[in-house]
Order: sequence, then structure tokens, then C-alpha cells
Amino acid sequence: MPTDSELWVLDRFEDGVAVLVGDEGGVIEVDAGRLPRKVAAGDVLRIRRDDRGVIRWGATEVDPEATAARREEAGDILDELRKRDPGGDVAL
Repeated sequence: MPTDSELWVLDRFEDGVAVLVGDEGGVIEVDAGRLPRKVAAGDVLRIRRDDRGVIRWGATEVDPEATAARREEAGDILDELRKRDPGGDVAL
């Protein structure tokens, strides 16, 4: 994969708008139609910018390796949290 790109996670869709979240907490909202086909929430997208810093949406692609790695990491975190959960209802 090229090194002149950034990784963003597709967080969710809201009324035809895709919400992307960066590792540093940044958020990008873009028309969902500008993203690759068959993209799903949780997918890691590799985006590229032109010389002026404008995102080249036509060059955006899903990074399957990064997506798999992040999903595995999230699963491991959930497994650890489940081990520490005593279960039962929450009493307020």
C-alpha cells in the first residue's frame, strides 16, 4: 500500500452521509456515494489528498488488512471486558 495516504475508519452512515473518524479524533463527513462500493461501518479506508490537501475521493479504497487487524483488536478488547463483567442488572 502507498505511504502517501491516511487511514480513516468508517464510523457510520447518517441519512446518506458517511462519517469517517481518524486516529487523532478528527471527523470527516462525506456523501456516501463518493465512497467505494460495498463499504461498511468499521471498514478502514485509505484516503489520498492532492497537492492542495483536498481529498481525492476517487482514489479512496478499503484497506482489508488494516480493517481485519482493527476488528481483531476490538474483539480482543471486548473479550477482556466480558471477563471482568460480573453480569446482572445495574441497580441505580
